[in-house]
Amino acid sequence: MIDRRTFSKVLGIGTGAAAVSLSGFQADAGAVEARDVRDAGEARVPVVPTVAPGTHTSFGRVKQVRAGVLDVGYAEEGPRHGPVVICLHGWPYDIHSYVDVAPLLAAQGYRVIVPFLRGHGSTTFLSSRTVRNAQQSAVALDILALMDALKIDKALLAGFDWGSRTADIIAALWPERVKGLVSVSGYLVTNVEAQQKPLAPKAEYTWWYQYYFATERGRLAMEDKTDRHDLCRLVWDTVSPTWDFDDAVFERTAAAFENPDYAAIVIHNYRWRLGLADGERRYDRYEKVLATRPVISVPTITLDPERDPFTAPGDGASYRDRFTGKYAHRTLAGIGHNLPQEAPTAFAQAVVDVDHF
Repeated sequence: MIDRRTFSKVLGIGTGAAAVSLSGFQADAGAVEARDVRDAGEARVPVVPTVAPGTHTSFGRVKQVRAGVLDVGYAEEGPRHGPVVICLHGWPYDIHSYVDVAPLLAAQGYRVIVPFLRGHGSTTFLSSRTVRNAQQSAVALDILALMDALKIDKALLAGFDWGSRTADIIAALWPERVKGLVSVSGYLVTNVEAQQKPLAPKAEYTWWYQYYFATERGRLAMEDKTDRHDLCRLVWDTVSPTWDFDDAVFERTAAAFENPDYAAIVIHNYRWRLGLADGERRYDRYEKVLATRPVISVPTITLDPERDPFTAPGDGASYRDRFTGKYAHRTLAGIGHNLPQEAPTAFAQAVVDVDHF
């Protein structure tokens, strides 16, 4: 066990943040048999009203709070004392991935928090001396620090892409902070050593930008405003082939890419995953545990977007053994990578459903 003061010093998050207990770590074992939950049985589960994607275009005022090493920008909707849902975006996206989801959940009585991840939008580093590090455990600890800053003891976590990975890590290492989990694409915890092994050629092709970012040309492209804009737009077009969004939808999100640390954070994230960039020693203890692929015991719904080129075959079978609590899996036909924005009603319903497991 590590005490609050020592932990805060190690992570540089100040003594006001809650301590994170290493006793929350779980071994890579399937001792608890998972039970599929396809409905809520006797429980009465609210049905989320159907809305068309793009019904909403903006949040209200973006709030700011100092949390850990960051000044975090976040949108908030719903009653102040409602059960908390934290929605986490991916790359190259921002909080607008939840612009339709948040009001749906707020109408069900949830307090919905949608933060910009580090390097995105109005989330900035408090110190110029802080390493612009985007390894997975650093991003997860950002969200724990945010919860502490907002005095949120426990929340439902929901995410896709970087957001799924972040939510998965918190659920695996600190399950006492997670009431339930909605994870698009299932179990996304990164094992850097395993990443050294080649994938099938078709899968490698899909990850073209990861390898581009490993080069100096890729770094320069991300630092150039025009190249960055066009590259991110290309990713949107290719990973969401059925999503009929217009230029205005993309531009609202693209504004978040103007963060001064955006390029550094994105490049470090993808290089670190491939073992081409170092992390920080203060996160080694977490990465060591994550390399064992710890199981997730909290109630979980996993969602697979059928038209996402990253969706693994097998209808979730490849990661089913990582979830040992109450569990359900759903595949959304005709939906691409940005699932919350493409299918907001289905995403919001998954959050409500997992809260009633």
